[in-house]
Amino acid sequence: MGRVVAEVTVVPLGTASPSLSAWVAGVEKALARFPGLKTMLTPMSTVIEGEMAEVVEAVKAMHEVPFRMGAIRVSTTLRIDDRRDRPVTMEGKLEAVKNKLSDK
Repeated sequence: MGRVVAEVTVVPLGTASPSLSAWVAGVEKALARFPGLKTMLTPMSTVIEGEMAEVVEAVKAMHEVPFRMGAIRVSTTLRIDDRRDRPVTMEGKLEAVKNKLSDK
């Protein structure tokens, strides 16, 4: 398998506060332990680029963080873009849209 681009959202359920920034920070720290991955934190999720096996391993590690922080239920959403006809990158996906926006 080649490189993929994935979008991940990890949400602890039933927390005492509506604020999730501390939980997100914990998840991002776990992701930082995977230096072979390219990552982008966004306001609503994290985008990861890398080899499929390492991305899945990282997502499993991310999913476990809220449990270690005291959550008793966690919902993780994972979307994977796996293109086999040519390499896929975060930048390439953005550039393709930007090019079409500039078309007249």
